[in-house]
This record gives sequence, structure tokens and C-alpha cells, in this order.
Amino acid sequence: MLFTWVPRILVFGGLPLVALADWLGWNVNLMFALCALAIVGLAAYMGRATDSVSIHTGPRIGGILNATFGNAVELIISIFSLKAGFITIVLASMAGAVISNLLLVSGLAFLVGGILHKRQEFNIFDARFHVGMLMFGIIVAFVIPRVFNLDGVGRDGFILSVAVSIILIVLYVLGIYFRLFAQRGAYPVDEESQDKEDAEWTRKKSIAVLVAATVGVGYVSENLVDTFEVVVASFGFTEVFVGVILIAIIGNAAENASAVYMAYLNKIEVSIEIAIGSCIQIAMFVLPLLVLLSFAFGNPMPLVFSFQELIAMVLAALLSIVMINDGDTNWFEGATLLAAYLIIGIGFYLV
Repeated sequence: MLFTWVPRILVFGGLPLVALADWLGWNVNLMFALCALAIVGLAAYMGRATDSVSIHTGPRIGGILNATFGNAVELIISIFSLKAGFITIVLASMAGAVISNLLLVSGLAFLVGGILHKRQEFNIFDARFHVGMLMFGIIVAFVIPRVFNLDGVGRDGFILSVAVSIILIVLYVLGIYFRLFAQRGAYPVDEESQDKEDAEWTRKKSIAVLVAATVGVGYVSENLVDTFEVVVASFGFTEVFVGVILIAIIGNAAENASAVYMAYLNKIEVSIEIAIGSCIQIAMFVLPLLVLLSFAFGNPMPLVFSFQELIAMVLAALLSIVMINDGDTNWFEGATLLAAYLIIGIGFYLV
């Protein structure tokens, strides 16, 4: 009952207040608090919708849908930022989204699931698929542009960035097709029967709630991001720290809540799809798409990260690979991922 009424109050009370605060120009700190509370409520609805979708369609499609709707918010915010010419902020927020999904979101899900259910298992073939995509999308595709063109600018740098972006998008689409259709003939897949469990909502209502919640999160997140400059100025945060840590955490709020909620329900496969799948989608689809769109906006963005961002993403990917490669997880692995996130966060704060 508490999980039902609290999100309802936060959403149906918070969204009108956010709109009113935006219209009347209320205090920035108050706007920040209202937006944060509204996102928490919307994230809870996304979690419930994901649970229903995963029952109707299976954990793969449910997780992919949740990751896609969650990343739509970051994509929309990044598009507006690109139009304004904030290339450094876009790259930093994308790097932060990758690090946050791999360490913070996964860590919290593994920690909560491990405390409640001790040891949680997921499909080993799915785990190996994620490992391969992480290796290619982050460790190969992100490192190569940095190695062969350190600054990424100039004709050759932009050609390399565009070529890598196109290859990433094509491989991502092929990967989705392989997992949803072709994998059945390549590997044995243990599909859990969903007949014994009743979904809270129908399939159409679940998808409708996901769409509506995503639109709401997009509106609230845009207003929330507008408050960052004023809110964090007194703390002396850098733009890199804001992009990599703060914006990434806010942008991943919905996914974070959904992944933890799925782990709480002992549906760790859905949590994996939301956290790791979202990271792969950002690295292999959202970011490459932004690179291609940046040329249409007249603000070309090279696929080249700073040294600190690149190393942090590579190390986060390697640690995640070690944790998920065996097909099971526990609370200590979650604590390890969270510890790594804290160390990286402190590092970016001190840069």
C-alpha cells in the first residue's frame, strides 16, 4: 500500500508543482527538490510497469524496453545540449551514464538482491553476450579513436568518429536481433514461464505507463538540469563532476529504481537487462547517434573522451565483466561495484 500511494502523491502532486514553479519562477533550490521528488515517483511507476511488461513478454524484452525508455530521457537532454554547443558536457554525461549503470545501478541491485535472496542466478549465455558487447563497445570502440587521434578534431578525426559510430549502431541493431530471435538457434535458452504469475497491469497499460512516465521524467529532468548551475555553485563542483556524476545519477534515477526493484523481487535477469543493457545501449546506440546528429546541428562532436573519463569507463567495464561473467551474483559483489563507484566519484570531484 505504501509503495502504491507514495509514488502517486509524488507524481500527481509533484508534476503540477514543478510546472507551476517553472511558470512562476520559484526559488531554484525549491525547484531542485520538487524535481527530485517527482522523478522518484515517476521511477517507481516505471519499475511497476517494467515488472508487468517482463511478465507479459519475458525478462529480455522487458529489460530492453525499460532501458530504452530510460535512455530516451538522456538522449533528449543531450540533443538540447548539443544544439547549444555544450559538447564537453554531453560527452561527460554520456561517460557518467556508462559508469553509473555499470557500477552504481548494478551495485545497488546486486546489493539489495543479495541481502534479501543471498545468491541470485541469471542466464550464463546472456552474461557472455553482455561481456562481448561491453568489450567491443567500450574497451575497443572508445579506445581506438583516442589512440589513433588524440584530440579527435580535424578531418581524419571526424571521419574516424563517424565511421566508428556507424559500426557501433549497426552492431547494436544486429545484437538486438540476435538476442530476441536468432539466439534461440545458437544457444540453449532457459525461458522462465510467466504463466504462474499475474501481471499488475495489462501489456498495453504497462507500455502506456512507461511512455507516459518517460515523457514526465524528460520534462522534469530538463527542469532539474537547469537548476544544477545555481544549486551546485556553492559547493565548488566542476563541470566534469556535474556531468559525470550528478547529471548521470539524475538521468539514471528511473533505471536505478527499476533495477533495484526487480532485484528486490528476485528478478535479477531483468535488473541485468536494465543496468548492463542500458549501458550497452548508451555506448553503442545513444552516443553514436549523438555524434551523427552533432554534424546536422553544426556542432561536430568527436567520439573522443578525456583521459580520466576513458580510463574510468574501461575499468568500470572490466570490473563489471568479472562480476557478471559467472552467471550469478551476491551482495558482496554489489558492495564491490559501489566501492569502485565511490572511488571514481571522489577522483572526479578532485580533478
